[in-house]
Amino acid sequence: MRVRDEVINELVQQWLDRAQEDFGVAQHLLKVGRYLNAVGFHSRQAAEKLLQALLVHHQIEFPKTHNIGELLDLVGPANASLAESLRGATGLSRYGAQTRYPGDLPELTIQAAALAVEQAVAVREGVYAALGEPAPPSR
Repeated sequence: MRVRDEVINELVQQWLDRAQEDFGVAQHLLKVGRYLNAVGFHSRQAAEKLLQALLVHHQIEFPKTHNIGELLDLVGPANASLAESLRGATGLSRYGAQTRYPGDLPELTIQAAALAVEQAVAVREGVYAALGEPAPPSR
């Protein structure tokens, strides 16, 4: 039987790996200036998974949600200063499923897509700092 901390650390790493994948996709698409709606979507996905990794680390249960504000509310009791400092990232929630269909929201501009990536970067840096680990290098 594995030690509980090993299982938790493995789960945290799985969330971080998935977040890194979304983050890399968002960065790449922004760099090439294409598929900007997908930049917003993957930026939100990365932020969501990063926060979920932190919640797993703190053994805080969370519902299946795509709402960044709701996840930050859950992070608050474990790390109030981080949750407060990342409130600006709640705007990423709008880049969920509703941006995947025509007519729901306007197309993202390059500026809005860049801001989405910046917000994901802030979440990424904050979560890794809270975990006491360096964030992987950006591509």
